[in-house]
Amino acid sequence: MPKEKDKYQPPNPRRTYTIMSQDESNAGKKSQWFELEITGIRNLSPELWKLQHLTSLYLNDNNLMRLPPDVSRLSNLTYLDLSANKLRSLPAEIGDMVHLRELLLNNNYLRVLPYELGRLFQLQTLGLTGNPLSPEILSIYNEPNGQTKLLTFMLDNLHLSHHTDVTATQPAQRPWIPLAHPERNRPTAIFTVMCYNVLCDKYCTRQQYGYCPTWALSWEYRKKGIIEEIRHYSADIISLQEVETDQFYHFFLPELKSDGYEGVFAPKSRARTMSENERKHVDGCAIFYRTSKFSLLKEHLMEFNQIAMASAEGSHDMLNRVMTKDNIGLAALLETKEGVFENGVPPDNQIRQPILVATAHVHWDPEYSDVKLIQTMMLMSDLKNFIEETTTSLRPGAPLADCNSLPLILCADLNSLPESGVIEYLVEGKIAAKHVDFKDLGYEDCLQKLTTIDNPDFLGHDFRLSRSYSDDVMPYTNYTFDFKGVIDYIIFSRDYMTTLGILGRIDPDWFKDNKVIGCPHPHIPSDHFALLAEFELHVPYPTNTRGNTNNFHGSRR
Repeated sequence: MPKEKDKYQPPNPRRTYTIMSQDESNAGKKSQWFELEITGIRNLSPELWKLQHLTSLYLNDNNLMRLPPDVSRLSNLTYLDLSANKLRSLPAEIGDMVHLRELLLNNNYLRVLPYELGRLFQLQTLGLTGNPLSPEILSIYNEPNGQTKLLTFMLDNLHLSHHTDVTATQPAQRPWIPLAHPERNRPTAIFTVMCYNVLCDKYCTRQQYGYCPTWALSWEYRKKGIIEEIRHYSADIISLQEVETDQFYHFFLPELKSDGYEGVFAPKSRARTMSENERKHVDGCAIFYRTSKFSLLKEHLMEFNQIAMASAEGSHDMLNRVMTKDNIGLAALLETKEGVFENGVPPDNQIRQPILVATAHVHWDPEYSDVKLIQTMMLMSDLKNFIEETTTSLRPGAPLADCNSLPLILCADLNSLPESGVIEYLVEGKIAAKHVDFKDLGYEDCLQKLTTIDNPDFLGHDFRLSRSYSDDVMPYTNYTFDFKGVIDYIIFSRDYMTTLGILGRIDPDWFKDNKVIGCPHPHIPSDHFALLAEFELHVPYPTNTRGNTNNFHGSRR
């Protein structure tokens, strides 16, 4: 869920300032200064590195022969002018100053540059004229758009300067966190579920992830790490988001089929309007299941723009804000096989039990909290309808089943933080009709079609759901330079399942020790981290007031 990048305003070249009056000083006014100019020096005082509030530092037109590595302690600098000194080299630590937007090094004695300079991915101005640099560096720098090309070249070759394959050690294995013990006195179905946004190739660009080398952003490189990770955890059910259409059919499906999986896929709604060649690059959602443990009964696509159109009730905002977003949800109604049961096999009429697995990728933009919440409401409303219709079709003449008549697992990139209205709605089962996330827009009438609560002050659903991950386990599931937070979730029907364990986070010290400011990274192929949970499905299912789900298959037996 990237945030809008802050606009950079270059410092005023005239560097105007005001002097505090005596009256202001007597009144207790505090002075603030974020720019500093130092002239007439040969060396820099160590006291300078304590001024970590500085955003602009002017050291030009001095006699500096050396820039100490401690300059990187000025971590808030956006502007650094070192022009017209006598510098012959730069410290590698200058690459840690990732907030720099302007770095002026004109008219020094620089012959070489540290490859770490390529880590300054936000740099808008790099002044190098008047230095005796190597012909290789100068030829790149003097090309059209040469500054960007030079920084890219240096980042792409940084690993070679360290004589290693990549610029950081590989992170340690993520820990497994046990949460409960399975029942041993009766047969239970035990299986693992993965939720993973794999970052599709179309979005994986240098413009978006300038801190990552080009070669590590390429699909040919990343796909090896992604499939390696999926195989390492070997989940029984795998839910993926941001899977490009062509990648599903020509990479993920054949690779995972060879490992004993089958899968279903749906692209975002825009694919409907595109040519066959354009459709290949539209991303969507996929669900894979291990065929030794599950079989597919039915799949179901949820197109949020279509649901928005059907429920708009004349709402201008529903048509112009919600309907224009082409996010989707996908559901697979699975049936358990004998291979999923542990501690013995239940009686024959209970081996085959239905589980509804759903995945979704909700709109990303933080400015559209209303769209995120409404898309989530559409998702749950449509899943409810699907369960009721499917149950009725398999049990002709039976009373209408409610949405809790079979277990649900929802694996989704909801692009919403744990404190958001989206998560409150899902887990609590209701949300205030005037919740701040709706932005006071005109949705009142059309949202009545999506609620099951007969209370005008609230909107809700009837599912009884819990999160498999609590807030203290994963501080972030999405890790980029601009945004770090939890936006991916595994949510499940608490009446039917117990979470036995979950996969913990990557060691936070690895990010710190290796100066990893965002992902993807040569060792982490997506900007999201995979979630993994192990569930125990209780058999037989509890009797519901509207019918016993042991008889779900009624007419099929």
